[in-house]
Amino acid sequence: MSPLLLSVLLALVSAVAYAAAAIVQERVAASAAGPRYAPLRSPAWWGSVLLNGVGATLHVAALAYGPLSLVQPLGALTIVFALPMAALFVGRRAGSRAWRGAVMATVGLAGLLSLTSGAEARSLADGDRWLLAGCTFAVVAALFAAAHLVGRSVLRSVVLAAAAGVSFGIASVFTKSVAEEWTPGAPLAQWTALLVLSALAVTGLLLSQASYRGAGLAAPLATVTVVNPVVAAAVGLTLFGESFRYGTAGTVAALISGAVAAGGLIQLTLDRMTVPAESLPASGQGRAPDSGPAAGSEGDPARPEVGQGVDVGAVPGTRPYLEVQVRSRAVAGRS
Repeated sequence: MSPLLLSVLLALVSAVAYAAAAIVQERVAASAAGPRYAPLRSPAWWGSVLLNGVGATLHVAALAYGPLSLVQPLGALTIVFALPMAALFVGRRAGSRAWRGAVMATVGLAGLLSLTSGAEARSLADGDRWLLAGCTFAVVAALFAAAHLVGRSVLRSVVLAAAAGVSFGIASVFTKSVAEEWTPGAPLAQWTALLVLSALAVTGLLLSQASYRGAGLAAPLATVTVVNPVVAAAVGLTLFGESFRYGTAGTVAALISGAVAAGGLIQLTLDRMTVPAESLPASGQGRAPDSGPAAGSEGDPARPEVGQGVDVGAVPGTRPYLEVQVRSRAVAGRS
């Protein structure tokens, strides 16, 4: 097997491992009533951590055998693999809008990464490292705070996923820096960078786990998948001396690719915020709730919040209309 073909195979298996980890994380978030950030008592969650580690290892191995311009765009296939895998293994089917958003996000991200060139890459100075680390944690903290101010659970999850993507993206930057400067003679010389790298990786893992609570699979996964390499590429362009291929034409194409990827994320977010017609009451007089998780194409029914009125439609029988009012300690019916 040629090194190039081996690189492609490793990158594809890495994307499948990441997709499987995301599916497990979403299932844990949907079923667990415990901590949303670190469900340490869940064996399934530890399985997702292992799958993420396998995906990262395979991705690094793929980079060892193939060029960055090929391996990175293949990593964007994670969201495309996740949707059919979720339908096959856990019965979470995606509708046309979710597929359209997933394909747009993948194509846009693949185009953006394929246009990024690392031919003029350089290392980071110590001052730049600490400035980058401080700015990263400040941005992540701001996104974390903003997520808790957002009313809708879907938007909150997307903001948390964006914070996770920032953490993972900068962790990739520190991984690159450590890998370039590590020497067998001084294995612990980069211990500060390793410490920051570990903190960013753990932060990203916890935030990504929380992002699946109440938002399904596609929107948070696509957000992390897109934000992660985009942030890393932005740092590469500004601090590592990297550039886009093909000069001005490549820059314009990269901007278009970024717009396509952003449009895909918007489609996926709207997909989770829109209640399909078949989820409405049979009488046609009900309405979707104004807040709380909305039904999306993945099959999650809309669940009303406490205190919301719900039209249950016509009740068959001798008393075709029954109004039910739920109070704190009693249920009263009136025909």
